[in-house]
Amino acid sequence: MLLRKNRLKRKRDFDVVFKKGKGFKNGFLFLKIVENKLGISRFGFIVGKKLSKKATIRNKVRRRIAELARLRQKNLKPGIDVVFVAFPGLEKKNYWEIEEIVNKLFVKAKIFKP
Repeated sequence: MLLRKNRLKRKRDFDVVFKKGKGFKNGFLFLKIVENKLGISRFGFIVGKKLSKKATIRNKVRRRIAELARLRQKNLKPGIDVVFVAFPGLEKKNYWEIEEIVNKLFVKAKIFKP
């Protein structure tokens, strides 16, 4: 689980990312990033009811993405806010397919440490 300090929680934090951030899409996952002045990376996750009406399925998708973000956190540049938006179809992917999508998004966004 991501530490509390590494999570985006407030609506205004999400709003800043969506207004000022750069977007990247791959498959059924969309990534928005923006720099912050905190020196730590924070992550937010949006999994809407369009993906599935069942909360258990939405939570499963969110937990998978969050775990992948947590595992790659030490390899990312510090000081960025990242929001993942899941689209319908992602719930049919297994963990390894989602991992591949997340890795491609991080490479496309150029946020891996050199």
